[in-house]
Amino acid sequence: MKKRILFITMLICLLGFSPDWLTAQEAAEVDHSYKPLKLNLNEDGSKYVRFIIWHQQWLSTSNLTKPDNGDAAKLQLSSSIRRSRMLAFAQVSPRFLILTHFGLNGLSSGNLTSLGGNGDAPQLFLHDAWVEFMVNKNLYIGSGLHYWKGMTRLANQSTLNFMTMDQSRPFVHWHSLGITDQFARHLGMYAKGSIDKFDYRLAVNNPGRNGISGNYNGQANPALTYSGVNNLDKDGDPTGNTVIEGYFRYQIKDTESTKLPYAVGTYLGKKDVLAIGAGFYAHPNGVYNNNTGEHVNVTHFAADIFLDKPLNGGGCLNAYASFMSFNYGEDYVARWAGTGAVLYGHVGVLVPGSKVMPYVAFQSGNYEGLPDPTNALDIGLNYFINGHNAKLTLEYHHIGNDPREGGALDVNQIRMQAHVFL
Repeated sequence: MKKRILFITMLICLLGFSPDWLTAQEAAEVDHSYKPLKLNLNEDGSKYVRFIIWHQQWLSTSNLTKPDNGDAAKLQLSSSIRRSRMLAFAQVSPRFLILTHFGLNGLSSGNLTSLGGNGDAPQLFLHDAWVEFMVNKNLYIGSGLHYWKGMTRLANQSTLNFMTMDQSRPFVHWHSLGITDQFARHLGMYAKGSIDKFDYRLAVNNPGRNGISGNYNGQANPALTYSGVNNLDKDGDPTGNTVIEGYFRYQIKDTESTKLPYAVGTYLGKKDVLAIGAGFYAHPNGVYNNNTGEHVNVTHFAADIFLDKPLNGGGCLNAYASFMSFNYGEDYVARWAGTGAVLYGHVGVLVPGSKVMPYVAFQSGNYEGLPDPTNALDIGLNYFINGHNAKLTLEYHHIGNDPREGGALDVNQIRMQAHVFL
């Protein structure tokens, strides 16, 4: 009951920022428009450097359910910086591009340091740093720390224009997060391109050697760890040093840009998109069996469909669904996924004539190493002050029957986000 009251109260607070309320408060229409942060390097603007800066500030409750008995827990509110980022890319020739992206994630009162330098949590780090060359109009080759990923659209999700508040947790689409990569980025080479309505991205990468095994300690097969690259094979030779991933898409209606890898969450009625995709992620000899000394291949596959359709009156319908098949070895349960299958879907509607977009997202995981299916549910409401450039989001977040979440089978949380990007 307390959870419902709190959720309704926060919902009313967010709805207080309705268009009618704003109109009453503002005698004159506020001009929210701006020119992108772009430095032209020639007169016609075909050569340029583009800068993007964004912040996402969160206010979250603690878990509203006690892990031990399921009763209502004491309410605590916490502020955090979910993301603070800066990205710059330069197109100084039609044949090559350079991109750099740095920032921080998850800064909270629990990892602040006294002077900002006696701990690693507040420090900025590289998210992306790559160069790209055009071979021809259908083929581009790039190299560096990059985000050209398999195996779903949401694996390549942009954090600037989520339809939901954030990536759905557990991060099944970012399944390698912090295990073989650096915050969903790998070091390696990629190829990408498009032919009419079809586009593709393929990458050959090296996994990180950060010592994180990535396995759930309570799994049914504790002999397996995601540490194959750190262990020699039976002949004493190094192995497990290659990750291959890719995503292939056919766009039935409007064509989306593939200049950058970041997939748009919703165009808010500015495009009519219907796209079908399929992808894979393969890490030969990625998992290691500590009992037998043998390596196990990691192979994942997925298929998805994305719809973002304008509605009469300035609204928008957004829907997405994906099926993911994971294989890390028998009964293996990873931090974010596990051997088995996951279904994910979300739907949201930008109400015509308004700046409000309610949504719901759901995922269900069926893993060999866990006795029962896991689930996650997000119910939220976006209020777009100026599209994705300035928005507020209120969300009820639930993870059910998942022992990986800090010992709590169920997580129930209310979160609010203020998001601004320029």
